[in-house]
Amino acid sequence: MKNAAALSGDQPATRQVAGTAADLSTRDRVTQLLLEQGATTAAQLGSALGLSPAAIRRHLDAMLADGDVIAREQAVRGSRGRGRPAKVFVLTEAARVRCGTHHYDNMATAALRWIARNGGTEAVAAFAADQVAALEARCRAAMEDAGDDPLARAEALAAALTAEGYAANASTIASGGQLCQHHCPVAHVAAEFPQLCEAETAVISRLVGIHVQRLATIAHGDGVCTTHIPAQSRNTVTTVRTDK
Repeated sequence: MKNAAALSGDQPATRQVAGTAADLSTRDRVTQLLLEQGATTAAQLGSALGLSPAAIRRHLDAMLADGDVIAREQAVRGSRGRGRPAKVFVLTEAARVRCGTHHYDNMATAALRWIARNGGTEAVAAFAADQVAALEARCRAAMEDAGDDPLARAEALAAALTAEGYAANASTIASGGQLCQHHCPVAHVAAEFPQLCEAETAVISRLVGIHVQRLATIAHGDGVCTTHIPAQSRNTVTTVRTDK
């Protein structure tokens, strides 16, 4: 959630890119090489990463389409031989800015590893809960007039999360409803420390006023964080709220 962005330096949101976890990992390696080496040919990148020409081209084409790299002709000193000069690829300025988030991710991961070693998993869970506490308070205030119905509260929560910088939405489905969050500022860290996702899920449950279930998370390689909100039984008379 938004206040957990303190772990990632509160940098601009990274756009979600379709593909498998392996695709995203390889793309991170391509990005790192371009950051370190500057203008580099596809052949050089493929050789460094152990990828076939077709494989490295697939990643570069996707990065070109997403605006993460640009291609230009390789500068040649002296007389130039026959044929067109090779193309080199360089990171765009937007991609360079986003690269800064990895430094914060690495620092946050190292800090949580230290906490886990010295305080155990309970300490990590306590830290995660503390990180989302401020966001919970802001969302609760924004949802003050949402009433007691869980689905109505989920819609109000989605609006509150969107105001925090997310493209969040809530929808009604046959089994109740679902809340979708399309960005996670700490996905890289949460992949190793699921306590961050668990703390966020607990916040959603308290704010909606009913037990919810996480079905998917960006940290685990899914495209969207999806939370299921079960339909209320017709026999239900009251909804337990923790903010009264």
